[in-house]
Order: sequence, then C-alpha cells, then structure tokens
Amino acid sequence: MLTTTLSRPPFATSMPAAVLAALLAFAPHAMAAPATKAAAAAPAGADVLPFKASEKTLPNGLKVIVVPTGFPNLVSVHIPVQTGSRNEVEPGKSGFAHFFEHMMFRGTPAYPPEKYQAIITKAGARQNAYTSDDLTNYYTTFAKEDLETVLKVEADRFQHLSYPVEAFKTESRAVLGEYNKNSANPMQKLFEVQREAAFSTHTYRHTTMGFLKDIEDMPNQYAYSKVFFDRWYRPERTTVIIAGDVEPAKAVAMVEKYWGAWKRGSFKSNGPAEPAPKGAQYRHVAWQTPTLPLVTVAFRAPAFSDRQKDQAALSMLLSLSFGRTSSLYKRLVQDEQKVDQLFDFVPNRVDPTLATIGARVKKPQDALYVRDAILETVARLRDEPVTAGALADAKSANKYGLIRSLDNTEAIASTLASYVHFERSYGTLNRYYRVVDSLTPADLQAAARKYLVDNAMVVTTLSHEALPAAIGTLPKLADAAQGAKAAGSPAHFDVLVQKSALPQIRFKLLFAAGSAHDPKGKEGLAALTAAMVAASGSRERKIDEVTKALFPLAASFSEQTDKEMTTFTGSTHKDNWNQYLGIALPLLVDPGFREEDFRRLKDAQKNALVLDLKDNNEEEFGKERLQANVFAGTPYGHPVLGTAKGIDAITLDDVKSFYRQAYQQGALRVGISGDVSDAMVASLKGALARLPAGAGLPATPPLRGRMPNGLEVEIIEKNTRATAISFGLPIEVTRSHPDFAALWLAKTWLGEHRASSARLYQRIREERGLNYGDYAYIEAFPRGMFQFFPNPNLGRKAQLFEVWIRPVAPQNGHFALRAALFELDKLVSGGLSQQDFETTRDYLMKNVFVMTATQDQQLGYALDAQWYRTPEFTRMMREALARLSVADVNAAIRKHLSSKNLSAVIITKDAAGLKDKLVSDAFSPITYDAQKPQSLLDEDKQIGALKLGIRPEAVKINPAAEAFAQ
Repeated sequence: MLTTTLSRPPFATSMPAAVLAALLAFAPHAMAAPATKAAAAAPAGADVLPFKASEKTLPNGLKVIVVPTGFPNLVSVHIPVQTGSRNEVEPGKSGFAHFFEHMMFRGTPAYPPEKYQAIITKAGARQNAYTSDDLTNYYTTFAKEDLETVLKVEADRFQHLSYPVEAFKTESRAVLGEYNKNSANPMQKLFEVQREAAFSTHTYRHTTMGFLKDIEDMPNQYAYSKVFFDRWYRPERTTVIIAGDVEPAKAVAMVEKYWGAWKRGSFKSNGPAEPAPKGAQYRHVAWQTPTLPLVTVAFRAPAFSDRQKDQAALSMLLSLSFGRTSSLYKRLVQDEQKVDQLFDFVPNRVDPTLATIGARVKKPQDALYVRDAILETVARLRDEPVTAGALADAKSANKYGLIRSLDNTEAIASTLASYVHFERSYGTLNRYYRVVDSLTPADLQAAARKYLVDNAMVVTTLSHEALPAAIGTLPKLADAAQGAKAAGSPAHFDVLVQKSALPQIRFKLLFAAGSAHDPKGKEGLAALTAAMVAASGSRERKIDEVTKALFPLAASFSEQTDKEMTTFTGSTHKDNWNQYLGIALPLLVDPGFREEDFRRLKDAQKNALVLDLKDNNEEEFGKERLQANVFAGTPYGHPVLGTAKGIDAITLDDVKSFYRQAYQQGALRVGISGDVSDAMVASLKGALARLPAGAGLPATPPLRGRMPNGLEVEIIEKNTRATAISFGLPIEVTRSHPDFAALWLAKTWLGEHRASSARLYQRIREERGLNYGDYAYIEAFPRGMFQFFPNPNLGRKAQLFEVWIRPVAPQNGHFALRAALFELDKLVSGGLSQQDFETTRDYLMKNVFVMTATQDQQLGYALDAQWYRTPEFTRMMREALARLSVADVNAAIRKHLSSKNLSAVIITKDAAGLKDKLVSDAFSPITYDAQKPQSLLDEDKQIGALKLGIRPEAVKINPAAEAFAQ
C-alpha cells in the first residue's frame, strides 16, 4: 500500500526524484493498452476530457461514474473515499486514514485475505491503494470479463471488513515499518517540520503517515479503529469509478446489485479551522548524516476550487517563476550552479494548504544566498505581472501535458480519482481546466499579492553542517524586493513503427553503449555523456532556451543509461512534430557540450550517487551494492552512475570522445509510436542521418557473475533506524534463454514485485508484520521502490536472481534473513505444487498485458526484443507459459537457484553485533504485539534455529562511506 500526496496541479513543474519521494511517494501507473480511440486536443473553453461518462447517485448516497475509454480488454476500478489525514481530528489518533488503507486488505468473513487475493490473482489484476491528506483511493486494473467479480468482492470488503485484534496489531507494526523506511529521506523530515510550524490547529499539521508517537501507540487503539472505520467508510463519502472497456448500463446495474445495501452513515464532523497566521516563522532540521542542505519557503495557499481562480492562479504563477523555464532556475541551477534542484509545489487540497518553493543547495555557505534569491523572486511577483506570452505558453503545456498522460485506461481512471473526490463529480476536472484557461496575468498578480505575504511565510532548512547564522533572521518581502532592484548522409538503420490513433508521438533511440563500456578509472562516463546530450543544450540553443521552447509543447527529451544500452526518449503531440524535431534532435546530433553544463551535470551525478543512492536510500543502495559484489571484476561491477573517484576523474574531453565513438548509426535502434505518418518517419531518419555512419563501440564480451561459495555477506555500517537486506546469485537466464518463462513464473510465486499474494510477502510481511514488503527478481529492476513495473530498455547479457527484504527493525534482521532463506529453501527443494503453478501461470497470462500497457512500455519492449533477438514480449511469454508444465518450472528452479550459495548485502547500524549473530548461528528470537497461531510460533522456533553455516571470513564489514568510492 502507498502513501502519497496526489492532486498535483496539471501544469506544475517537474520535480527532482528526492522531492517526489517525499511529496509524491507514488503516482499510480498506467495499466491499459492503447487502442483506436484516444484523447485529442481540446480547444480553449472545451472539455479536456473527451469521454462520454455516465453518472448515478444511489439511494444510499454512493456515487457511480462509468467512463468507456475506447481502450480494449481492460477495466480499471478506482474507489476514492473522502477520508484522509484531514479527518484525523482527535489528538493522539493521527495516521488512521493511512492505516485503514492497509487494513482494507485484511479480509471479511466471506472473503478472508487468502481467498480475496486468489480472486484478484485469478483476474490477472494489479491492485493497490494510496492515502493523501484528503482521500484514500483503492484501485484495481484487470481483464474486462472479471468486472462483476471485482465489484462483488470490493463491495464486500467496504461493507463487511473484519479483523481480529491480532491482525490489527500486526498491521500496526507494518505501518511503523513504512515510517521507518521513509526515515532515510531528509526531504520527508523537512516537510514534517514545515507543516508543524505552519499549522497550529488544522489537521494538515501532520503528514499522511501521522505523528511518530501516534504510530507507535497504534497497537493500543483497536477499539478506536472500529470507530474510525464506522465514521468514514460510508457510501455518501465514496465514489466508484469504472473506466475502460465497459458498458455503462450493465456496470451501474452491477454496482446497484452489490453496493446498494450499504448503509448510509450519520457522523457529522468539520475539521478545525486554522486561524490566521501571526507572523513569519523559521525552523531548522539538524540532519545526523552527511547530506546537501535544503531550503524551502512556504506560504498559505487557497483550497482547491473548480470555480474560483485563486488556487489555479497561484499554482500557475509559481510554476512559471520557479520551474525549469524560469530565469531563477537558469541563474541558480545552470549559470551559478549553486543548487542542483529547484522546485515548486501547490497541492490541490480541500482546505487551505501550503504552497512551497524549495532548493537543494550544493554548499552550506550558499544557503542564505539561495533563500534570498527565492524571496527576491517572490517579492517581484507582487509588483510585476507575468507576460501574456509566458502565460499562453504555460496554458499550452498544461493542455498538451494532460493529453499526453491520458494514453491508457488506468491513467484516465487515476486522473479522474484525484479530482472526483472533491465533489464526487466527473465534471470537476473539466471545470477546473476552464478556470485555468480563463486565467490572465492580472489574476496571477492578484494571487501573489493576496497569498505571498510576510505573515504567512514559513522558511524551513535542513543540513548536516552549519548554515550561515543570518539564515534564521527573516527579512520582510518589501526589503527583499528592494534588494533585488539594488550532417547529412543516408541513414544506416531501420525504424520500427507502432501505428496507433494516439495523437501523442513517442520515439526511442537505443544505442548499444552503457556503463559496461566505461573506461577503467572513468566509471560513470556513459551516464554522464548521455546526460550531457539530453540536458546541456545543442550548439544552437543553451539548455534554458531548449526548455523554454519545449515548454508550450508539453514535450520532452530524456535519457536512460544502463549496463549495455543508453536510450533517448522523445515525446510530443503530432500537431507539434516539425517544431519539436527542430528543437530536440540537435541535442543528440549537434550537442553544445558547454563547460558550465558539464560542471553542473557532473556535480548532479555525483550527488545522485553519494546522496540520493547511498545516503538517503538504503534499499536501492543495498540492491545496487549486491549487483556490484556479484559482478565484481566484470564490466557490470560498478553502478551505472559510476564511482565517486571515477566521476571526479572524468573531463569534458572524455565526454566528447565517448560521444563520438558511441553514438553512431551502426549502434542505433529506432522505434516510433502513435499516429505516425510516413513523413514523420522520414524526417526522423533524416535528422538521425547526421550521426556518423560507424558501428559504434565494440560489443561487450559474454560475462557472468561469480557464484558464491556458501553464504557470503557484506554488512554496510550506516547510521540508520532500520536494517535493509538483499541477497542473490548470478544466473545465466535472460529473456533469450529457454528457461526464462519458467524462472519468471517461479520468482512471481515467490516474490512478485508489489504483489501481496506472493509467498515471501505473505510469510514475512502479512503473517509476521516485519516490514513493508518482500520481493524476488530474475531481471535487474533499478528504482524498484518507486515503480510497479521496471522500465523497458534495461537489457543485460547477465542477470541476477535477487531477493529484496524491505527494511526491518534491527533486532529482527537476523530472523528476517533466516525466514527468507527458509522459504527459498522450501522452493528449491520442494518446488511448486500443481495448484500454485496453475494459479501463477493464469495470473501471468493476463498480467503480461498489464505490464506492457503504456505507449512507452510497448515501444520499449519491442526494441528490447530486437536486442535480445526474441519474438515480441507478450507473444513470447504467453506462448512459453502455455507450453510450461510444473515439472519444467521445478527443473528450472533446481538448475538455476540455490538457498545455500548466495551473496548478501545488509545495511544496518550495529554491524559488529549483526556479524556476531551471523557467524555464531545464534538463535534469533522474534516477539509480537499480538497473539499468533501456535503453528506460526512453532515455525518461528524452527526458523530462529536454522543453521546458516556462515564462515567468519565470509562476513565483511564496510562503512557506507567506502561503498562505490572507487
């Protein structure tokens, strides 16, 4: 389950990953395949949603919205409930809205958790939920023939949720585990402190997770949990959104059949109104471990409205003034390079909230300068209106950006859910966009004068090192304002075309050049070269000019580097193709390679390695370290980002040399999708023909990681609240291997990513409440904690079988490792049963469409199939799955997996203490807050005494600072 802050304004600027992790912990993924009908651009004043929706309010108050999207085969059901952390009005009871997002998966008398999960799995569905300040949304995407079944079981859990005190207490520990996993993110802590300072009375004072002291006390609040559910989970607060390949009349009838008996509630409560602010405030967070300083400036912001202009105007104003097209971004990020992230955020909320401007500063001594630069810009907004041209460009980006996102059923339903919850109306988003379309420069200036005022300002900083003393003294905005005043040969490649009716055109340029080609001592060169192509401008345009030119088109050009390949992805509306091509393609074929951009991007890459990966994210750190350990001594033996020493050694001349050798036509695969014309394909080929006609870099040799001898463990010593565990072994199985489908099925049963039905998740997380989730993989999945599905274009010649145990309490680390190995050993020695095999295969036969549903996934997987020399992915998998037998799967498990010879990486604070436990094979006890079945307690004793036989010399302790240093 997921905690997030959705309903972000559609025109808000793109945010750095660290900010998204704190503010937008998860955005629901697209999960439906495009078809012949798609969204088209809306003229000014027209509805932006092109679909014909049916709406009905049942006698009990339940709202039903049915949206046929024109996309075949899939249906997405979203159920937003008007309850979030805003509704947690009693002191000591914060976090319960998010808590019930978890508890809603605990079953009913008619459908216990295992039965409910079996139904969802049989439907080939992907399912999850999220909680925000104002709502909790439950969503499921599945094959259309399962609609009635899904509506039936969902209605049952909303009306008949039942859980014993033991399950309640177990889940409360899992929620604490979720809080702990977020504790490594300094941005998350900063926003907690900011909200506490900004609000004295309103429940927006606490985040969606709740106050830590309340989370720790949750096991004692069983009786209150029943009260909370009875109050807020009622039909008059709930909407059932059904989108996709659906007939409205039949869908409404199904909802009436299964949801009509749900009783209306009677509880009435208005959250406490926040009094007017009494003056500017400053708060500082002292961070215990090294990190870059953060500076945020926040102001009271108006509540969401689809009729009044204030909130839309303020959001648009900050997006223009602090986004990537702004003069301040150019000054601080590109020219002066004092910050590596600048962002703004004005959330859509039921009640008045906070508008935030923030920056991550490279040097502590510059924090005061950056704060003042932000305040000067804010002050100027009250005196100087934006230009009509800039506002028109922002509106254009807003419109085309929305259209770009509505390319599948899941995205449509998700977008609707984030707006429908305000008034339970399909028309909310259309009305909001009419407000946006009506904005004038005078409206934006009026919003600045009304809301960007001294009394409502909250400045928050976070740092490990000391900041300038004067940063705690806040100047008046009027004083800040006063301070501001003082090629061309034939193409040697083919183009794969995926023709559809989507007006959004997407192309991918896949080069056979990745981090496996990094020269020794220059680790990180492939990634830095790709970043210099995508984010440093062309010879004709500097990057700020490129950004401004792409802004009104809502277009993009981005890069992704992996071990064997670098992929550039472009996206624009078909109406803007020629204009876009003239802006974006020169980035690749005629790059600017300016020294100032090189310094900026080199710093950003090192910060991404040292801060974002190592210091702020133990889970991705552990997974990346495991890859490096298993493939040590091979071209895969370092992160794609490189090493700290390798990045330091790279020069601009190195980048230019790598570019000339790597980005040649013979190393290129091209794919394009959407409503593509022959003229578009010809113009793309013509632009790419300016690349050299050579073969590119030499192919990397075949490789395989080192097979561990017994259990080999690296313990990374790090100052952290929790213990993160990853373990695995090298495998020869890739997508081109005959055992790929069999091993894919086995890992799905053992630990399907983000699926609560998988074995590890059930045994470690559900039964014992040890952590937030437990998963298994046979392909690399970078950034897995942020995504449901891996990105395409991560093809590798060697892979790793990996088990990812999300952070557990340190005292449970030894037991969690044993528990995972216990389950893996049972799989290797006993194999799958016929029933488990059939259930998992049936799930994958359907789910393969869900994981390849978006335009980007379909195009990316098609290029991957070329690289692996395999058939199209969904066809390959379905045909291979259909041929499989349980004997095939169990034979592949025995051949490729092991529970004895494994490499493990564990990140924890007490490294020496953990080593003692491992090498002594000491019994690992576990205690629970709630009673557990005797059978589970007996199994705990068996697991706790499991002999791992780890040799002392096979356990190494290394400080976190030394990882990826060289």
